[in-house]
Amino acid sequence: MKTGLFITFEGLDGTGKSTQLRRAVHYLRKLGHRVLVTREPGGTRTGERIRDLLLAAKTGKLAPLAELALMYAARAQLLEELVRPALARGEVVVSDRFNTASFAYQGYGRGLGTAAVRAFDRVICGKTQPDLTIILDLDPEQALGRARGREAEHRSRPDRIEAQSLAFHRRVRAGYLALARRAPERIKVVRADQSVAALELEIRALIQPLVGEKERNSKFENRRS
Repeated sequence: MKTGLFITFEGLDGTGKSTQLRRAVHYLRKLGHRVLVTREPGGTRTGERIRDLLLAAKTGKLAPLAELALMYAARAQLLEELVRPALARGEVVVSDRFNTASFAYQGYGRGLGTAAVRAFDRVICGKTQPDLTIILDLDPEQALGRARGREAEHRSRPDRIEAQSLAFHRRVRAGYLALARRAPERIKVVRADQSVAALELEIRALIQPLVGEKERNSKFENRRS
């Protein structure tokens, strides 16, 4: 079975994560790779319905464990329908958030701790883990200011999680940085207060070695067969 490459983008809302994801996908496709793009929570019909429940302001307060369980329910569907089949086909999967977000938002932000998140993760994700996780890091106050400006421009309102307190978002950021310190080979932190172009080049430099390694392994397997 072929194995593809799994890249995830993480960070607070307002860090420019979605913009950089799109640019990375464009770069990968220019190199000739087949790329599946998805997001969390969501990505599937079931996942999008769960996303609506998780993010809608009218949902109100969810118990932290209920929020975590819903996140992993959407993730289980995404893995089954899209991620694992694409990886088996040898494609590159690029996701706007994945399981690192649950450790940061529910584990640290909601105060559940990493052990509770890891228990879900072992069952749902198992060995399907990202090859590279890129965290766009920015001071939470600045990130939220950017997000609020975007919402004002589009005349939209913050979702249920965006609307949490500054203290909550600070805990999430601290969680992201702690997770990166524990897994520096996989989780890379890039400063999001750079220009869009400079940030794009830094992210390309993180992706390129993985893409090159994948190509070398593919050529080696072809020679063996």
